[in-house]
Amino acid sequence: MRAIARVEEVSINTVFKLLVQAGEACAAYHHDTVKDVESRRVQCDEIWSFVYAKEKNVKKAKAAPGGAGDVWTWTALDADNKMILSYRIGDRSGMTAIDLMDDLRSRIANRVQLTTDGHKAYLEAVEGAFGGDIDYAMLVKIYGGSTGSNGHEKKYSPAECSGIKKTTIEGRPKDEDISTSYVERSNLTMRMGMRRFTRLTNAFSKKLENHIHMISLFTVHYNFVRVHQTLRVTPAMEAGLTRELHDMEWIVGLIDARAPAPKKPGPKVGTKYRPRKSK
Repeated sequence: MRAIARVEEVSINTVFKLLVQAGEACAAYHHDTVKDVESRRVQCDEIWSFVYAKEKNVKKAKAAPGGAGDVWTWTALDADNKMILSYRIGDRSGMTAIDLMDDLRSRIANRVQLTTDGHKAYLEAVEGAFGGDIDYAMLVKIYGGSTGSNGHEKKYSPAECSGIKKTTIEGRPKDEDISTSYVERSNLTMRMGMRRFTRLTNAFSKKLENHIHMISLFTVHYNFVRVHQTLRVTPAMEAGLTRELHDMEWIVGLIDARAPAPKKPGPKVGTKYRPRKSK
């Protein structure tokens, strides 16, 4: 954001204000527009980041704001049209899982097959939101040792997936559709597309509110502006929510539409108001 301020030669406060306006406009548009989506397969996952400082360092941090520490972004993705149907930002507790599933239930129009990872918080959340009206399965990946041998190579190399375990929780999910690959790829796009998610840099979010605004902006851009490589249209167009290919000027229009109407100019400062005499 400071780089943007330098390039555009504007105040950093102007950039902050624009982010807040864009985040609020995009969150409202997603809430009002992504409804009654006819889905067949939905995948859910969580992606980690942090605000101000990592959880273990918050107690030692100076003047840590509210919301500092580890932050998880939960997403529910349609595996066919690649649309982010629902997202929530919070901790990794059952309350955030319940919030995500309740919101997801309100946005889909039919019975779906749902796949999540093995996080136990999903169990109560899915049961509370859908009851028995869902085909739900968990996919647990089994990891072996790191691909690196030792030292720094072992520290930074990802662990090798040695197998998977599929468990049916509710209904009759199809075995070939039990997968979280698409939502994990979407999380990779999120981490690559937002500097705040880049690991081992100083570009992390300093305030939780700005972190949420950025994710709201990213979600609307991902759903309505960014053309998906395999679909050759946007996820919103594939889902039938719009027939138009939107651009960044359209997002600016969302911001302008929420702006309050300009007030009529009052009397000039330092002048005395004198009513006109009636004839």
